[in-house]
Amino acid sequence: MPGRRRRSTSSTRTTTPRATAPAKKAAPAKKATPADKAPAKRAAPAKAAPRRTAAKATAGLPTAPPGQRVWALAVPFRAPAPGATWHAGLSTHVYVGAALPPALAPYDPAPYSFERFVEDELNADPRPVPPGRSMTPRAEQTTGAAVVAAHAAAGGRMFLLGDDPGVGKTGTAVLAVQQIAAQRPVRTVLVVADRPAAITVPHWARSIAAFGDAGLRWCVTTWDRLGKVDGALRATGSRFDVVIADEAHMVRHTTTQRWKHWKAVSGAGRVRDAPYVLLATATPAHSPLELPYLAPHFAAVHGEPLKEWSDLPTRLAAHGFHVERARYGWSWTEDADERRADLARLRSWLADTDPPATLHRPAPWGPVSVTGTPVELTPIEQAQYEAEWSEFRAEMQLARRKRETARGRAALLRFRQKAGLIRAAATVDWVKAQVEADRQVAVSVEFVETAADPIREALLDGGIAVAGIYGRDRFDVEAERLRFQTGQAPVCVFTVTASISLHAGEQLPGGLTASTTPRVGLFHQPRFSGIAARQVTGRTHRDHQVSPWRVAFAADTVEEDVARVMVERLAVTGSTAGGDTAGLQQIAELLEADWLPAASLTGSDC
Repeated sequence: MPGRRRRSTSSTRTTTPRATAPAKKAAPAKKATPADKAPAKRAAPAKAAPRRTAAKATAGLPTAPPGQRVWALAVPFRAPAPGATWHAGLSTHVYVGAALPPALAPYDPAPYSFERFVEDELNADPRPVPPGRSMTPRAEQTTGAAVVAAHAAAGGRMFLLGDDPGVGKTGTAVLAVQQIAAQRPVRTVLVVADRPAAITVPHWARSIAAFGDAGLRWCVTTWDRLGKVDGALRATGSRFDVVIADEAHMVRHTTTQRWKHWKAVSGAGRVRDAPYVLLATATPAHSPLELPYLAPHFAAVHGEPLKEWSDLPTRLAAHGFHVERARYGWSWTEDADERRADLARLRSWLADTDPPATLHRPAPWGPVSVTGTPVELTPIEQAQYEAEWSEFRAEMQLARRKRETARGRAALLRFRQKAGLIRAAATVDWVKAQVEADRQVAVSVEFVETAADPIREALLDGGIAVAGIYGRDRFDVEAERLRFQTGQAPVCVFTVTASISLHAGEQLPGGLTASTTPRVGLFHQPRFSGIAARQVTGRTHRDHQVSPWRVAFAADTVEEDVARVMVERLAVTGSTAGGDTAGLQQIAELLEADWLPAASLTGSDC
């Protein structure tokens, strides 16, 4: 995990004159790759290739004398790093020397990590990457990469890869980069993955090594750490030639710091010298209004200035989409016919180009089966549930009258937590029955104290081993995932919605294979967002492994209505934006929360 800047009083913050000398560093010589020898198929990219020059490099970068190198270190927060120096511009610790001393050796960054990328940018010669365990691409990965590469060769700027979870978007993306590098000068590649970093970053690194890095400099990071990458690019004067956005729906909103950094590293605001962007997500958005990351493509399709598309809702309205200003920003029509017309127009902008700018392939093993599981409450539990529901309605009405959105959100959160806690024992009993039937169980929860912890502790008390993937820094997430995958823990309780694999028969690090015990999944509570629900089911229902899921709810309560809407809308939530917006409106009305911004329902999910 990358380190954070420490206070000046820290005993580990030392001064190394060579590491802090303000001399500018000459640009490293570009190592010849197959891409350099291949003739360029487009005129514009010829300007793109090594962009970093000594003139662009920022003063104050660390330099190394002959025979030594600059080391960028992955120092955990508050960990001692004697001899290393924190560099604010690079957002990492650095050390100058011929080799790392034993005290700093544990912080040597892994290949393709952010720190390793920074290190390679600071030295004339990158360190060699040890060979990885090779993998053979599946047919759908090979054909998908060819489609992406054809779009890039034709001069496209960005591509939306919307295959269903488990089809193999990671391998498709790596293979596509290889082919793009054979078409044009490519030196650097950025991969932005979803959290948790302890799982997603190693997963991408292994895939890159397995399919082949093509001699390129890869940087794999997460959306939460994108600010570090942005800062390092500014400090070194570097840019990326290709950017892969895994779970691209993470930048659906333009009011966040995440969007600001994404715009910078992806070149979303630049007309020229922008990288080729490959957007990978099976769930692009709840509505067309949440597709600002596709604005550069839309501008190119219509031959309009990119600056005009910085205001996506206004441009969509100008092109006839049924969107309008509402109390909390823009909203999309609820009329079914108007929605279908808007979605058809949106699809044409992506699929009807020559070559197409999108690819969506359903899982060949079929859609996931999601059914409801009613829980009959005891008389005491029923009375408790009704009391909580009454208290929630009273609080929500007070918040509505005073238009106190924060109060309304808090009331909704408290009710969902208490309602889930009432049913925790029933979830435990259901999980025990599945384990006794020789199945492994994935339990999706949203809250820690009122769901994850009670369920996990009750199962442990019952003698059932449980893997936990939740709570910041509470577990070694990869170790916990492997406990579940190898069958050591038959149950996994998790809060994440994407970027972890829990399916049977998975090829694991070190040549191991995950257990083939059938997987079943349970939503402890209905998800409000179809995007989140679809991502969750894809953790076990993937890579030709079929895994049914159930949604638990308290019978004869508002939860039953919410679960029904979720199951109905999940069936139409796929690669098309807007698949479950109507479902969100229905849920909001059921919970008397239709006056709150839509983010109140989806913000905690995605």
